[in-house]
Amino acid sequence: MSVPEDEERLLPLAQRWPRASKFLLSGCAATVAELATFPLDLTKTRLQMQGEAALARLGDSARESAPYRGMVRTALGIVQEEGFLKLWQGVTPAIYRHVVYSGGRMVTYEHLREVVFGKSEDKHYPLWKSVIGGMMAGVVGQFLANPTDLVKVQMQMEGKRKLEGKPLRYRGVHHAFAKILAEGGIRGLWAGWVPNIQRAALVNMGDLTTYDTVKHYLVLNTPLEDNIMTHSLSSLCSGLVASILGTPADVIKSRIMNQPRDKQGRGLLYKSSTDCLIQAVQGEGFMSLYKGFLPSWLRMKSTE
Repeated sequence: MSVPEDEERLLPLAQRWPRASKFLLSGCAATVAELATFPLDLTKTRLQMQGEAALARLGDSARESAPYRGMVRTALGIVQEEGFLKLWQGVTPAIYRHVVYSGGRMVTYEHLREVVFGKSEDKHYPLWKSVIGGMMAGVVGQFLANPTDLVKVQMQMEGKRKLEGKPLRYRGVHHAFAKILAEGGIRGLWAGWVPNIQRAALVNMGDLTTYDTVKHYLVLNTPLEDNIMTHSLSSLCSGLVASILGTPADVIKSRIMNQPRDKQGRGLLYKSSTDCLIQAVQGEGFMSLYKGFLPSWLRMKSTE
């Protein structure tokens, strides 16, 4: 039943524009979470770059021989060597990324749920549809947000470049976008998009399937009820599985995005994500694909 126009004007904004209000509130919550947990993301990126074997081909022996430091030592090293506020270097494009990613994912998921898949006859939305819809929505959102992810990763490494005596690449966020666009064109802004959307699909799959499975198991097979404890344990397990599935693609994505490029914007270290994967495993071992795993897991549920 439609609401008269005069009465509709008296309704709260959340009822008049539910989707817009949901998106706005989600964006505000994501921004707060991003600011609070961004040092973990910066630490994760720095860990993913440590000991990058492919740099030996460019004669970067200082980076290659640098000792691998864990999450805490890396974070403390950033504070001691670069300053406390550098823990938030790159946070602006990270916030841009969340706005684009969350918006793209939400709109795509709502469309898939209501138009493409639809609910079953008993008005129930089955798990398999949620998983497929979540994966597809995550892929679309991540693809749209790739330029912001690219700038975020590169700005996160600027402090390290300064310590190594290398010239800084960018003066700020907007200069980074403009320079990447000028050197590589529109295509340059989507460097690393393949492992990026692979990560999004794997993370959403692991998150959605594990959360629902663990929650149902705990409710049916333990004394726990459907309460905050059950949700917290389910969230912890789903974040763990999502990190296990998504971290290798995240490492490959970060390395491709941060690699040095020629004047035409072409990468000098890796020809593709597969080439990056092979070089990492051959030069550093299989576990190099899980560098930065701990800060990634700790941050997973607050920002994805």
